[in-house]
Amino acid sequence: MALMTGEEYKKSLNDGREVYIDGEKVKNVADHRSFKPIVEAKARMYDLGHKPEFKDNTTTTLPDGEEICLAYKLPKDKEDLTAIRTYVDTILDDLGGVVYRVGDETIGEMWSLYDAQDKLNENDPAYAKNIKYHVDRVAREDLFHVSANTDPKGDRSKLFSGKDGGTLLHVVEENDKGIVVKGAKFETAAAYAHQAFVKPTILDWQAGEEGMAPFACGFICDMGAPGLKHICRSPLDTEKNETDYPISTKFDEIDTLLIFDNVLIPWENVLFHRSLESAAYIRNTLHRYSAFNYVLRVLRRADYLLGTALLNVEQTGLTKLQAVKEKISELISYREGINAHLTAAVANAERSPGDLMMPNQSLLYTGRIYALSHFPAMAHLTRELVGGQLAVTPDSVTLSDPAIKGYIDKYYSVGEEWSAEERGKLLYFARDLLNSSYAGHRTTFELFAQSPPFAQQMAAFSSFDMEPQREMVKKAANLKTLVSQKN
Repeated sequence: MALMTGEEYKKSLNDGREVYIDGEKVKNVADHRSFKPIVEAKARMYDLGHKPEFKDNTTTTLPDGEEICLAYKLPKDKEDLTAIRTYVDTILDDLGGVVYRVGDETIGEMWSLYDAQDKLNENDPAYAKNIKYHVDRVAREDLFHVSANTDPKGDRSKLFSGKDGGTLLHVVEENDKGIVVKGAKFETAAAYAHQAFVKPTILDWQAGEEGMAPFACGFICDMGAPGLKHICRSPLDTEKNETDYPISTKFDEIDTLLIFDNVLIPWENVLFHRSLESAAYIRNTLHRYSAFNYVLRVLRRADYLLGTALLNVEQTGLTKLQAVKEKISELISYREGINAHLTAAVANAERSPGDLMMPNQSLLYTGRIYALSHFPAMAHLTRELVGGQLAVTPDSVTLSDPAIKGYIDKYYSVGEEWSAEERGKLLYFARDLLNSSYAGHRTTFELFAQSPPFAQQMAAFSSFDMEPQREMVKKAANLKTLVSQKN
C-alpha cells in the first residue's frame, strides 16, 4: 500500500463498472470525453502527493511509517484541523478552480460514524470493527471515497412510513455472504470514484420499527460492484472552447443516479443494519466534519467573486468611486464572514464522542448557512460590478479574427496594461463564474449538496447551546420560573 499516482488512479477506474451517459455505455471512464477533464483534475491531485514541494501540505505519516494523504488522517487535535484547511487550500491553488467531490470532504462522514462505535457495538460488535477498518483502509489504500446520500424523490409520505420501498434503498435479502440491497441514490463523482459510503437520509424514524428496519442500513459499496449501474447527467460545457469557458471545461463534476439492482454488500462492508438508532444518529451528525471542507470551498468561490469584481473595476478606474468601493466592501465582508466562521470553528474546536477533534459545531453550521444564503446576492453584486459586457462580448475566435482585429483592439483594449485579449479572458472567466450553465448548476448544487436549507437550519438550531441565553434573561428580568422551555 502506498500513495496512489494519477496514472494509477486512472487505470483503477477501468474495472468493468457499468456507466451510462448521453445514450451510450462507457467503455473506459478515464478516457471518455465527458469524464476526462474532471478525472484529469483528480489525477493531478493524486500526483501532488509525489512532488517534494507539495508533500508537507498534502501528506502525513502514520505511527507505523505508512505515508497517507493528509486529508485522510483522523483529526486528533486543532493542528490536524488546521492541516486539513492547508491541504484544501493547496489543492485548490494548484488546480486553479473549485472542486467539491474529491474525497477529503466525504471521508468526514465516515468519521461521524466512527464517533458512534459504542452505539454500533450495542447493535453488533462487528459493525464498530468494520467502521474502524474502513476509515483506516481509505487512508492506507488512498481511495477516492464519496458519499451516496440523496434519494430519488417519489411519494415520500409512503417512503417515510415504510409502505413503499420501490425507490428508497433497502435490504431485500440476507445470506451468509452479506446483505442484498435494491433501490437508488444520487451521488456526484460516483462514476469516477472507488467506493461510496451509502446511508439513509430519512428524516423521521418514528414510523414503526418493523416497517422501517429494511431501510436502516449503512454500508461501503465498491463503485464497480456487480448489479450497480451509474446513470449520469450530461456534461455542461466540456465540449466548448477552454478559453471561452475556463472553469466549466475543467471542473464539471458529473452527477450520477446510482441504481442498486440486487447488489450484494459483503458483511465486512456493512456498517449498520436494521438499526433505526444508527440511521437516526448518522442523519443528525453526518456533516460534523465534512461541512468544514465544504465551506472552505465556498470560501474559495467567494475569493473568486471578489477577485473578479476587483480586476474588472480596476481596469476601468471605477475604484475611485465611493459607490464602487462600498460594493467591494460588501464582497470583502462576505468573504471575511465565511473566513471568520471557519477560523473560529477551529479555534473553538470540540472533543467528539469518539475522542476526535471536530470543528465547533455551532460556528461551523452557522458559517455554512451564512456562506450559502448570501452567495446568490454576492454573485449578483459581482455581476453588477463586472457590467453589461459580461453578456455581450463575442467569443475568443471572433476576437482574434485578423479581419476585425483592429476594431477589437480599439474597443476592447484599456490603455497599455489591458489588451483586448486579456480583457476578453477576464470577461470569459467572469461569465463562466457567474452566467454560464455551469454557474447556475453550482449555485443549485451548493444549496442542496450537503442537505436542503431547512436541514441546515435544524443543524444550527440543534448544535447551539441556548441555556446561557435563557439564564441571562431570567436573571436580568428577575424571573422566578424554574421550568426550562427546551425543545
